[in-house]
Amino acid sequence: MSDFPATEWIWVDGEVVPWKEATLHVMSHVVHYGSSVFEGMRCYGTDQGPMFFRYEDHMKRLRESAAIHRMTYQWTDDQLGDATCDLIVRNGLEQGAYVRPIALRGFGAAGVDPEESPVQVFIMVWEWGAYLGAEALEKGVTACVSSWFRPAPNTHPTMAKAGGNYLNSSLMKVEAKNNGFDEAIALSVEGLVSEGSGQNIFLVKDGALYTPEVDGTFLQGITRDSVIRLAEDLGIPVHETRVPREFLYGADEVFFVGTASEVTPVRSVDHWQVGDGCRGPITARIQERFLAVVGGEHPDRHGWLTAAVPRGAGVGT
Repeated sequence: MSDFPATEWIWVDGEVVPWKEATLHVMSHVVHYGSSVFEGMRCYGTDQGPMFFRYEDHMKRLRESAAIHRMTYQWTDDQLGDATCDLIVRNGLEQGAYVRPIALRGFGAAGVDPEESPVQVFIMVWEWGAYLGAEALEKGVTACVSSWFRPAPNTHPTMAKAGGNYLNSSLMKVEAKNNGFDEAIALSVEGLVSEGSGQNIFLVKDGALYTPEVDGTFLQGITRDSVIRLAEDLGIPVHETRVPREFLYGADEVFFVGTASEVTPVRSVDHWQVGDGCRGPITARIQERFLAVVGGEHPDRHGWLTAAVPRGAGVGT
């Protein structure tokens, strides 16, 4: 039996329906061909009320992902935002929620051609704590280099946050867990470090941060961008560059970043201890600043927080 923290309501193309009624036909294009694009964002409970973290950036990426896959939907970002705010209140999640808007191809035609299958939009919210476990934020996780590579550029677009892309991630995650690790690290077809199964990756060496340069093999994470900018605020040098696999074994610190993972240290790679085998000092500084900003405990100098209140965009609920 799944222990998923199901909530009461889901938004479906302008209507709020009970969780169990938000269903698809088995002949939906997305079921057969993975034709969906989605976002994962967090709403944090703060002393100023619930706050979305980088809502505009997430919704911009959702629309761009849809465009890459030739999908259009009728709802504006403000309308989807109002629907999300309503869902958070209806489901009693003002103290914190994970938000998943998704646009997908529904039931229309059986072939691979997507154009005869309509685009539907769903929004789900639920309570989701630390993705890799509460202790992981402090103690870190174990990781392995996966035998599965990330796709080469110009095979399928990694700049789109598309459902089909995550089949590769699933293979990596299952392999890692079956071999006794918490997470996987993927290499590009060139054998260079790319990302985790669902996170971007940073390495620390001699007081500086290193992260793979944008090379068409991984999603350009919004949390990745946030960490780069927070590191600059803290006076920590950042290098976006080509990262060879062996750098993982000589790094002083390694950590994953993502909406779900936030900032999670890696304590070992391929059974090789990273640094002191726990959260390192630079990881700790970035993690603490990140959590303070999203929690409303540190000035939001970059304008990343948006109050989770309706804008009156007039979306049906």
